[in-house]
Amino acid sequence: MPSPRLRITLLLIIVGVASTASCNREGARSDSRPRVALVLKTLNSPFFIEMQRGAQDAAQRIGVDLVVQAAEREVDVERQMQIVENLIQSRIAAIALTPSGSREVVPAVSKANAAGIPVIVVDTRLDPAAVADAGVKTASFVGSDNYRGGQLIGEYLVKASGGRAAVAILEGIPGHETGDSRVRGFRDAISGSPGVTIAASQTANWEREQGFTVFQNMLQAQPAIDTVFACNDMMALGAIEAIAAAGRTGKIRVLGFDAVDDARRALTAGTMDATVAQYPDEMGRIAVETAAKVLRGEAVEPEIVVRIGLVTKENANQ
Repeated sequence: MPSPRLRITLLLIIVGVASTASCNREGARSDSRPRVALVLKTLNSPFFIEMQRGAQDAAQRIGVDLVVQAAEREVDVERQMQIVENLIQSRIAAIALTPSGSREVVPAVSKANAAGIPVIVVDTRLDPAAVADAGVKTASFVGSDNYRGGQLIGEYLVKASGGRAAVAILEGIPGHETGDSRVRGFRDAISGSPGVTIAASQTANWEREQGFTVFQNMLQAQPAIDTVFACNDMMALGAIEAIAAAGRTGKIRVLGFDAVDDARRALTAGTMDATVAQYPDEMGRIAVETAAKVLRGEAVEPEIVVRIGLVTKENANQ
């Protein structure tokens, strides 16, 4: 049996080893990568999958522990707010948020402000009036110029149609800055061409299935429609299916927005005429890089505009 002195020595060694292990664990925590959350509208859209990919690539490259969460549907604003509030409770270091509701999510951002968690807004701007009323602060906005994108597609239509078209618009979620700006830009671009008229305009909530159903109803109500502008490609792809079901493939001009892979394939196949590229992977990358800079105490631009471009059959594969 060990002597009392030997037992004390062994005990001290055990305590020392345990203490060292504990210190190592604490050291790993203190040296661990900052946890940044990317909260998307949904992961059921190629656009946001691309954004996630860009964010993950950046996080791996610059040493950020990235947490990606999203509601199942873009229209589920309440679920997105719950996600943000749960992240606040988990003491996430920073949040990059693509708002499902420009006004609705402002209270959640306010809670992040109160917790000292910086928020980078991505893709969809917060409503300026709601922000002012709540006194909310954001570190930066990362996104494309949706108004200019709407103008690009409208200018394309005026030229391609020779200034004569009966247009149906598939809108995004009502009240969302993203879709509203695209529609406004499109309308302004065609305003100088009286031969280009809006025959119908209705939301399809960014979803492919609703794009099919809503445009099918529009065609039945107004057979003279010869052009559809969908505020995102998912709705445009749904419209293409409605056109095929009506036996009118090749007879109705289809315009989209986002330039997702399926839309590019539709351009190549000739079932879509034009779309606007937004480069969501760049948005995701810049959002994570901006969050990391904010956490390091570096100055960042209050607004970072990501490039856009018109995509047609001629450059669909670039």
